[in-house]
Amino acid sequence: PELPVLERKNWLIYLLYVRRDYDECKALIKEQLQESHGLCEYAVYVQALIFRLEGKIQESLELFQTCSILNPRSTDNLKQVARSLFLLGKHKAAIEVYNEAAKLDEKDWEISHNLGVCYMYLKHFNKARDQLNNALELSRHDLTYMMLGKIHLLEGEMEKAIEVYKKAVEFSPENADLLTTLGLLYLQLGDYQKAFEHLGNALTYDPGNYKATLAAGSMMQAHGDFDVALSKYRVIASTVPESPPLWNNIGMCFFGKKKYVAAISCLKRASYLAPFDWKILYNLGLVHLTMQQYASAFHFLSAAINFQPKMGELYMLLA
Repeated sequence: PELPVLERKNWLIYLLYVRRDYDECKALIKEQLQESHGLCEYAVYVQALIFRLEGKIQESLELFQTCSILNPRSTDNLKQVARSLFLLGKHKAAIEVYNEAAKLDEKDWEISHNLGVCYMYLKHFNKARDQLNNALELSRHDLTYMMLGKIHLLEGEMEKAIEVYKKAVEFSPENADLLTTLGLLYLQLGDYQKAFEHLGNALTYDPGNYKATLAAGSMMQAHGDFDVALSKYRVIASTVPESPPLWNNIGMCFFGKKKYVAAISCLKRASYLAPFDWKILYNLGLVHLTMQQYASAFHFLSAAINFQPKMGELYMLLA
């Protein structure tokens, strides 16, 4: 059958978009919109997606709104309008649009999940939890579990967060990010056995996982295995060379090995990458104090106290 003029080239637009031939795709969209006098919904939709990929969020929002006018019964169009509003930081407006979309399709987990994320940014944690739990009832996704756990952590409910991440790991046992997060939470609680187990699993599935490697290295470092920890850090240094915690940990490994000059150069690098991190300043003060460079130690410890005035150890070292 003859396709209507409006949609005659939709298949080609789709093909070019999927192949990421964006320049050709834009030229074709322009042609299609001229032919259809701007009424081809699909062409406008793909143009908006391309704009979003290029970082032109405001332009993409306007085009998705055009799609909604062309086809007001489409939940997809409303979801994209809301997504653009969310990316622009207009969370309240995004919630209104998601609620409109929910009226058209009540069984869409994506709508519930995104509503939960919007409420989280607005700090309406109870509403956010309800929406995310609703999303999980509709369809279980790793991302929703991650967000729910994050909300519990924001509210200081460590045990509840661990329960959520445990369920997530049961559902998706090969997700390295979930395993790493759970391992880090156990590490904070001081349960090294479980922490090591989960971090080890994360590294089995994703050997290049930066957070898991860093955490595993820091546990070895805490037990005095500086050389083993350094070999772990060496792996990360080539892939994530701009990580402040990495250089901080490497510096403290050298400090443990009594290589003070190397320790200072690594800690200085960490401090350059994260000038407001009090832990790095604290460590720099500690190393300078050990080297009997009191003026430098005073300088770094004073700076650390400015950021962390409630820590007794800092005053002790300063004294």
